[in-house]
Order: sequence, then C-alpha cells, then structure tokens
Amino acid sequence: MAIFDDEPVRKRPVHEIGQDLSLLSVGELGERIEALKAEIARLEADIAGKSSTLSAAEALFRRP
Repeated sequence: MAIFDDEPVRKRPVHEIGQDLSLLSVGELGERIEALKAEIARLEADIAGKSSTLSAAEALFRRP
C-alpha cells in the first residue's frame, strides 16, 4: 500500500522467473502459463513492429 496518495501502487508480478513452484496448484500453474504466453505474444508483436520500422529506415537511407 502506498504511504502517500500520489505514490503509484505497484502491481505484483504474475510470475517471477526462478520462483518456487511447489506450493502452486495445477490451476495456478496453468494461469501463469497463459499469462506468460500472452506476454511472449506481446513481445513478439513489438519485435515485429520494430523490425518493420528498421527495414523501412534502411530502405530509405540505402545508397544506390
């Protein structure tokens, strides 16, 4: 909880790499897998967008 009203509330991560998994249920593990898959898809989409921008910039500044 934030001490002052103007402090942002920090969200707890859904999953932490290397975290002990022994206390999690099968359902909780499945939820974490889905959250991580969604994050991977988001990262891949960002890479694709940045790659297309880089390709366009290279084509624009390429010398004949």
